[in-house]
Amino acid sequence: MTPGSSLQAVEITARAKINLYLHVIARRPDGYHELDSLVVFAAFGDRLTFLPAEELILECAGPFGKALELADDNLVLKAARLLQSRFAVEHGARIRIEKHLPLAAGLGGGSADAAAALLGMTRLWNLVGGVRELALIAPKLGADVAVCLTGRPSFLGGVGERVTLAPPVPELGLVLANPGVPLPTAAVFAGRQGAFSRPARWSGPVDDADALIGLLQGRRNDLTGPASRLVPEIGAVLASLGELPGVLLARMSGSGATCFGLTRTTREAEHAAQTLRGRQPGWWVIASKLDRKGALCSPSAN
Repeated sequence: MTPGSSLQAVEITARAKINLYLHVIARRPDGYHELDSLVVFAAFGDRLTFLPAEELILECAGPFGKALELADDNLVLKAARLLQSRFAVEHGARIRIEKHLPLAAGLGGGSADAAAALLGMTRLWNLVGGVRELALIAPKLGADVAVCLTGRPSFLGGVGERVTLAPPVPELGLVLANPGVPLPTAAVFAGRQGAFSRPARWSGPVDDADALIGLLQGRRNDLTGPASRLVPEIGAVLASLGELPGVLLARMSGSGATCFGLTRTTREAEHAAQTLRGRQPGWWVIASKLDRKGALCSPSAN
């Protein structure tokens, strides 16, 4: 990877990360937990734009832009600085984030933004290399950044840093709902109790909605219990999603508090989301779909 220059603006979508299941299989001596999880990505996320500049400048916009400005640690700037240091880049960039994903919501928004920053700054600064080289930097930003770089259905191991590509999943409709309560991941893991689960991966193809739902019904999110004790509204979100017409399965994503409902079609997802907004106007509700593009971030130059 060598630094160069680029005069073009780069735009990237950092897609939301969804844990279709999440099993906690062990606790390590250092206090962290070993996971087995299937991650997919939604066709919805934050929008990042990178422009040439002398210094690093971050601008935040969008529904959750103000919350991002107030956050103590911004992974996008950290990612840019790591690239600057590693590849001796002397110029900066103007980075604009349209923040559409809520913070501390179980959707990997910070990790997706960090992965987008690695890819976007690589393109803007004309650093010649690939995702494999960026993957060496990703662990310094967080365990989930590596899978966000791949952007494909993947099984996660370790604390989330071990990524194994999974068979493709059907392009189902998706409803995302959050009660508006941030939920720090560390607090959820600290509240986990009871026995550990077994890994539950599969290797064969998943051809349709029925096959995927059948597999997921034999799996779960082990963090739902501790998350719900911290944010009881999660139970109401899951119940509300499960009652919506067309929703085949409702589950919490990651460490919460966002939950998702899977539908056969995007039209069913849109109808379900509209219904839920009418019932719960104070919740964050989005209709989307499981994205099969095979890349978390799709760079484009202007």
